[in-house]
Amino acid sequence: MGAVLPLLALRAFVETSRHGSLTAAAEVMGVTPGAVSQQLRQLQERLGVSLFDRTRHGVVLSAAGSRIYPELRQAFDQIASSLHALEAWQGRSSLRISAAPSFAAQWLAPRLADFSARHPGIDVQLDASPTLVDLRRDGIDIAIRHGLGQYPGLHAEHLLAPALLPVASPALLATVPAITRVQHCLRLPLLQDSERSDWRLWFQALGLPQDARLQRGPAFDDDLLLIRAAAAGQGIALVRDIHVADEVASGRLQVVLQQPWPQSFAYYAVTRPGSEGSDRAMVAAFLAWLQDNISTARAA
Repeated sequence: MGAVLPLLALRAFVETSRHGSLTAAAEVMGVTPGAVSQQLRQLQERLGVSLFDRTRHGVVLSAAGSRIYPELRQAFDQIASSLHALEAWQGRSSLRISAAPSFAAQWLAPRLADFSARHPGIDVQLDASPTLVDLRRDGIDIAIRHGLGQYPGLHAEHLLAPALLPVASPALLATVPAITRVQHCLRLPLLQDSERSDWRLWFQALGLPQDARLQRGPAFDDDLLLIRAAAAGQGIALVRDIHVADEVASGRLQVVLQQPWPQSFAYYAVTRPGSEGSDRAMVAAFLAWLQDNISTARAA
């Protein structure tokens, strides 16, 4: 046989063998029985063998046909399976989420398996980056941002307003007398936010005197880094309660004292207005799931 395979004729052979009828094979292939018969005749002439024997009940495989049918059937079944897989992949919907690394790593990523289980037809791509994004230009469907909810030209849905908590490793706290007042935090190194403002503002909000030590210590760009530094025993960190809940529950970190600091900043889900069709349905499904999980976490 030449390099060019007579695929149409081979399929006519497989379908006729599978169904035992030229008419049935023609229906599957969407052609006429005459077209199937012509393809089979050309194939047999090319191979120089008879592939079928005729009986009163239709056609049956000859010895030569029986020899090649199983492998050809498997080959065409694999082709069909590959095409079905491609169609299923193309039919899946993709939702792209942008979130700050701390929120993505500590809160969102551990819960995404639940969303996928509830919505198996939606693939989620999570981009964890503090970089500002243009939702339209960058193809972002939902951006989860920490701020005041003022995003001109976009829709912002309030999610939650976390409070800052002072946390440290139990081993570090064991090295100093019990911390029972806010001022006692100054006994240990303070881990700072990138602007070195949280400790100073916390003392100010509580009406406590300022101290030069409030702006000393290593600074970190993200809560996730602050949490890791605190767990390593480097000092006390002021971090958002939702980011540190798992570490506190596991005992890796301990709340230094119950003096949470509510802030005016909150987390918002920011979306483009006017999404249509499946995009709008995907965004709505994710936002509903997000709010449901936030409510469950608050209740817990």
